[in-house]
Amino acid sequence: MMPQELYELVEKVIANRSELQNLELKRAGQGTPERLYDTLSAFSNQYGGGTILFGIDERAGYAVTGVYDPQDLQTKVTQQALQMEPIVRPIFTTVDYQGKTVVSAEISEIDASEKPCFYKAAGRIRGSYIRVGESDEPMTEYEVYSYEAYKRKIRDELRAVPRATVEDFNEETLEEYFLKIRKEKANLGKHSKEKILALQGLTAGGKPSVAGLMVLGDYPQAFFPQMGITAMVVDGVTFGELGASGERFVDNKRFDGTIPQMLEGAMAFVRRNTRVSTVINENGVRADRPEYPLKAVREVILNALIHRDYSVHTEDCPIRVVIYKDRIEVENPGGLYGRLTVKDLGKHPADTRNPFLAGNLEVMINTENRFSGIPTILQEMKNAGLRPPVFESRRGTFKVTLYNSRFVDAEEAKGQIDASVEERILLFCQTPRSKEDIAARLNISAEYYLVKRYLKPLLGKGLLALTVPEKPRSKFQRYYTVSKTSDLQDFENS
Repeated sequence: MMPQELYELVEKVIANRSELQNLELKRAGQGTPERLYDTLSAFSNQYGGGTILFGIDERAGYAVTGVYDPQDLQTKVTQQALQMEPIVRPIFTTVDYQGKTVVSAEISEIDASEKPCFYKAAGRIRGSYIRVGESDEPMTEYEVYSYEAYKRKIRDELRAVPRATVEDFNEETLEEYFLKIRKEKANLGKHSKEKILALQGLTAGGKPSVAGLMVLGDYPQAFFPQMGITAMVVDGVTFGELGASGERFVDNKRFDGTIPQMLEGAMAFVRRNTRVSTVINENGVRADRPEYPLKAVREVILNALIHRDYSVHTEDCPIRVVIYKDRIEVENPGGLYGRLTVKDLGKHPADTRNPFLAGNLEVMINTENRFSGIPTILQEMKNAGLRPPVFESRRGTFKVTLYNSRFVDAEEAKGQIDASVEERILLFCQTPRSKEDIAARLNISAEYYLVKRYLKPLLGKGLLALTVPEKPRSKFQRYYTVSKTSDLQDFENS
């Protein structure tokens, strides 16, 4: 960054009085901190990297204390960076702030093919870190493995299942599969059945693979008891709320079988536990309108089944489908794979964790293995007049949240934004926050929706203000609360 940008960053830190997901503060008044390895690792592994700011004392009320010796500091930080694998190359900037020297070290995110970055002396497992909020946390063994699997192109879907034999394939499903192969893939269909199964990744060394059992198996859960779907209906908007009779779940079911069987079972569960209303269009024609666009729901569940992690690390982790009064949440083991980020979803082709599984399901149930799942979900929710889906990828899990028509209808009936959401914003912004921080706090992946639906109305009402009003698009922009949260009642009545 330029010195002027560093100067502005120091001012924002003093105003915000907090560290950030991408900002770590160090005093460095008496010398260089001895252990920067955790932060060097965490920022190198984090989307967008991060910045270490030397010369600010968090424990002294974020006072600018300055560094002891800018040149020596940079030398010793570089020495620590050379002990990382791969080597980290900080970019330094210095600035004089009211007579004190502040130094920044920008740490760039490394390519996904090189992750995880770790401290060599501690080793890959113990020396790899990830940024969680304002702290550096050790990666779990599974998180480290996830990066290794992508780097080395490990295909867990192709691993042989030792206890299984080809007799564990369902005969009718197997015959249907061969008929479709001969019809849709003539060149492949010329080979023997054994070779087709091997070429398609359905067998490995003559044994059924994980993919083979999940597509063609008689009963895959005989080998992987937890590799199914658990579905629940909660009588409320938070997990743990009890129903009128004290019941924990209104409905609760487990689905097993092959992927096509689990998909159909889960969809039947959703249809049974969601409402369908009758509407009359402008031409006077009556039509049924489901609470959720079922095509979007199907794509979400199918994506979870195809793209979940099938490694030994997640064999005991089922996919979860939870229906609340205002939303459906679908969560699967295995975060986003490869270089893809949440912000990229639906915009760029994704690295595929299980390409053989995806290809075989395209044959069996006519799925579109052309990266169309996320765009379909987005478009279906938009066509239904619902808020955009929320996508989250956190520490080895991926979750999609779809909000229902009651959520939107209630907002339209009130003619104002959801008071509970905006109260959370005002409470959170008592300390100035960026729109990225607010979006993360509310689990909203579409920042444009956050700004349009919540932040602009709050700015218009004078409840929020900008820290840099003269530069609305500044990367240092923060939102802060200018009215007490007790004034919310006045806002609601305005």
